Amino acid sequence: MGCLLTKLGFGRAHHHEELVEEAPKQYSWDKRREINVKDYMIENQSDSTLGRVPGQVSGQQFVIQNCKNCNIYVFDYIAAINIDDCVDCNIFLGPVKTSVFIRDCKSCRVIAACQQFRTRDCSKVDMFLCCNTQPIIEASSGMKFACYQYHYPELKMQFKMAGLSVFSNNWGTIHDFSQDPDEQHYSHLSEDSKVDDFVPQPDTEQFQSMTISTSQKDSVVPLTLGPRRKPSDESCLVVFFNDGKNTNTTRARQFIDKLLENHPTIVLVQTRDVTMEPNDALRVFGTENYSPFVQRGSVIGLEFNGDSCVETLHAALNVFQQEQICDFFCSESRSEAEKQIENFYNYADMQMAV
Repeated sequence: MGCLLTKLGFGRAHHHEELVEEAPKQYSWDKRREINVKDYMIENQSDSTLGRVPGQVSGQQFVIQNCKNCNIYVFDYIAAINIDDCVDCNIFLGPVKTSVFIRDCKSCRVIAACQQFRTRDCSKVDMFLCCNTQPIIEASSGMKFACYQYHYPELKMQFKMAGLSVFSNNWGTIHDFSQDPDEQHYSHLSEDSKVDDFVPQPDTEQFQSMTISTSQKDSVVPLTLGPRRKPSDESCLVVFFNDGKNTNTTRARQFIDKLLENHPTIVLVQTRDVTMEPNDALRVFGTENYSPFVQRGSVIGLEFNGDSCVETLHAALNVFQQEQICDFFCSESRSEAEKQIENFYNYADMQMAV
């Protein structure tokens, strides 16, 4: 591109041949001028149900501002989004490649998946969140958080297009920039909170083609207990290693679904998707046996909790491996699990901060 071509040659003109006219150069600012900014904004709306369906945003930046008593749905992946000055709104956001920034909003309910999450000057916002880094609130109060739960056919690919991992979900580990010893600015929604009770599914003609589920078994993001009080004193660490084809994410999800279906007293506490070096594996697992495995790609770490969960997990993994050949680690005992969980998630947190 940018060179002169001839009809027959490779950049060299012959005297009997005409030169092909060089195409005009296109610059990034020319492409930006072709975008109608209004297509990527929802503003100044009241008492309405509106939004975008898959394919209408396709990774562009988006803005929602100055809306009141609205149901807003963006069923597509987004580069970044600002939500400003909204009151009493229900908002669903497709996967956001970078940041969700909510400012000056109150009495809203939001479902979001993103790389970074931040609020400022907000009050009484309920969040169902999947965040690949630590969520941040600032000068905000009455904030409540729960684990993201949602599904529609295009959503899994949209997570991939946005570069988000469904296993690196820090929804409950909130950092409050405006800490106050006399007031807690955030809390967690109860474990039995249902997405549909906060953000209803759309029922207007614009979204009639959407097939939506908010059930735990269908959700693209696994449901985790997070930092709530654990039901048992016994936990277990399970790690699925990469086979070089990134199928460990599929294997991990299949195992989670089967385990929780067959053992309802076991809960999934937290998950992480991280890359490790051999020396990291030695520190976490206490042996060099897993060093070759971590060099194949990122690993999926799962903390489970429940009475006799170490024994239960070993039995379940033995059955699972007969159906799905994979490499994995599982804590051998309750005492070892405590240290391994601490080591693994401390390492994951350090990686997140890098």
